[in-house]
Amino acid sequence: MHFLAPLLAVAGLARATTLPITEETGPTIHTFKSDITDGALRYVNNSGVCETTPGVHTMSGYVDTSSTMHTWFWFFAARNAPATAPFTIWLNGGPGCSSMIGLFQENGPCNVNADGKTTVLNPYSWNNISNMLYIDQPIGTGFSYGTDNVDSTFTAASAIWTVIQTLFDSPEFSAYSSREFILGTESYGGHYGPEFADYFQIQNNLIAAGKLQGVQIKLGALLINNGWIDPLIQNQQYINFAQNAPGYGAIQSAATIKKMNTTYFESNGCLAQQTACYNAGNSSSSASICLKADNFCATLFEDAVGNLDPYDLRQSSAAAFPPEYYVDFLGIASVKKAIGATSSTYSECPDAPYTKIENTGDDARTFLPQLAAVVDSGIRVLIWAGDADIICNWLGNQAAVLAMDWSGKAQLAATPLTNITLAGKPIAAVANVQNFTFARVYAAGHEVAAFQPAGSLLIFQQIVAGEPLHSG
Repeated sequence: MHFLAPLLAVAGLARATTLPITEETGPTIHTFKSDITDGALRYVNNSGVCETTPGVHTMSGYVDTSSTMHTWFWFFAARNAPATAPFTIWLNGGPGCSSMIGLFQENGPCNVNADGKTTVLNPYSWNNISNMLYIDQPIGTGFSYGTDNVDSTFTAASAIWTVIQTLFDSPEFSAYSSREFILGTESYGGHYGPEFADYFQIQNNLIAAGKLQGVQIKLGALLINNGWIDPLIQNQQYINFAQNAPGYGAIQSAATIKKMNTTYFESNGCLAQQTACYNAGNSSSSASICLKADNFCATLFEDAVGNLDPYDLRQSSAAAFPPEYYVDFLGIASVKKAIGATSSTYSECPDAPYTKIENTGDDARTFLPQLAAVVDSGIRVLIWAGDADIICNWLGNQAAVLAMDWSGKAQLAATPLTNITLAGKPIAAVANVQNFTFARVYAAGHEVAAFQPAGSLLIFQQIVAGEPLHSG
């Protein structure tokens, strides 16, 4: 439970920080108007909140893509070689969950202490080696506010493209547009990641052909952590995982497993309804067909979880890790003022953005074809999963990628998972094939970097370096 304490006492980085501002003072708000998107930026430089490493540049604020649409971002330059380090964007899932989860609980520069008022530096932050950008999307999520026009993964891709274009058009971010761009995401990121990467490539081609004004995104890598990629496949794997979660054993009774098999295979069961959803494609009737399938198949997940934590089978439904201290921290008025957050409240995973996407049946659709297209384009792709997660468990992730129709399909099927170690201790079982890697991360729940911070940084370093995953 108290996993962070020993891990953070490294190289003098585990010092508590206090807030650098008071209620009476306020930051300087900078602004920029984009010629490419007609959008604008409002941002604060070097708030001193969270990232306190001397000399590391930070920015936080809003991309205003219209007078009623305001998307929150928080940027941290690399602690080492920021002038040459890649540019990584991190997006949490949901749909409709804030990327401040990733920032404060997973791979960002700091963690919040139990008092909810102070922070401690994270020595395993991904901004050790990359410039990091965290975005709250869709609008209505986290600190983002205003009109939410996103009702699917596809419309989310268009919205995030506009946000990135506005950023890269600005003097503050233009230097990063020439860097390798890495997209990291998790959970519903199994939808976001493949579609966003595919969409970016389409837009890049239009820019190259002179058919679109914009800045090309030099996408080099896609990382999906415990992703929801293909519901048809992953719903069936709830049964197998509940019957035998490798390394942990059965997590549900034989009676529950029998019930789950009936739910999946019965006449007009989950298998039949999911298949009907896939067959409906993007027709006008697909939303209702897919939403019906999604609602029906949800009982498989519920039965697999039972009274356990859906994100870590080793904990009960009252899970204590990772703690939510950061939510209190982001509720402090002086913190919000310092970072330029003008939304009245922070909403970690609000209902409205989720419901808007859910009602189109988006959750029940597969993004395996888009993932295959991204892999076959030559971009480095990592699908990795903590092996204690239930909701997007590693068996489901592995089954999905083994079914993926790409040039290395047969080779991947013939490649066994092999352990890699950190300081001699196994941290993951991996299969590297061409530009694609699958990894089962040991002793980790849904938010892999929260449970295995050192191992996650090692894996990220190797992806950044363009190396197959190996021991370190």
